[in-house]
Amino acid sequence: MELNRNHYFMAGVVLLLLGIQLRCVDTFVLNEQSTRLLTPQPANGAVAAIRPVFQTVTQTQKKTVKPPEWLGWALLSIGSVLILHALAMKSPGGDH
Repeated sequence: MELNRNHYFMAGVVLLLLGIQLRCVDTFVLNEQSTRLLTPQPANGAVAAIRPVFQTVTQTQKKTVKPPEWLGWALLSIGSVLILHALAMKSPGGDH
């Protein structure tokens, strides 16, 4: 599949908006289900396979994710370049 103007533009918009969000928010607090998914569990064979079924949702500790400051700036920059590149390309429908 060949990438055309619309693909570059959409990827640029998504990266630009994600970069704006990362610049506006300092930390993200995950819910209990996401925290359980990211926390390593000790494996004991068959017991480890059914352990998530019986775990209670009463965990009070939630994982906090603090993305680095440079990540927001990098996504803003890459998104802006992709948008400008898309605007400089020919339209996919031909010469209009």
